[in-house]
Amino acid sequence: MPATSPDFVPYATAAVDFHRVLNVPAGPLVASRTELDCLHEHLTSLHALLDAHAERTAPLLPAEGNHLRAARTRLWQAADHLHAAYHSAPRPGSGEVPDAEACRARLPEGAPELTVCRRHQQAARLVRRRTTPTDLHSSFTGLVRH
Repeated sequence: MPATSPDFVPYATAAVDFHRVLNVPAGPLVASRTELDCLHEHLTSLHALLDAHAERTAPLLPAEGNHLRAARTRLWQAADHLHAAYHSAPRPGSGEVPDAEACRARLPEGAPELTVCRRHQQAARLVRRRTTPTDLHSSFTGLVRH
């Protein structure tokens, strides 16, 4: 990495660890929709970062590129589960659990809740371009294509 380009990934990791240590033990028993939204944003950012690395690396080092692609796929799967968890979490104030079909039908709950759906749909476009259905549904994470 060039000397002029600082590496911020360790700081992001430290911030996530710091958040966990400070907030999870003393916080509520369940994650709030706000935290699930933030975690989803974090994972979709990591997904995009791994996508960039995978696409640059694969032509030069196919085995490493395959591992990076597998990691990218697993991050998408985790982000997809966070998106579902967000829609399964109770709404603030009312405690009502929203209808999961609203997001699938592109009728989200409205702003600011729309943000998680919009971000998820944007990431899904990249997933559709870079990942096969077989990759997404494979339970074996060690698959390396040659």
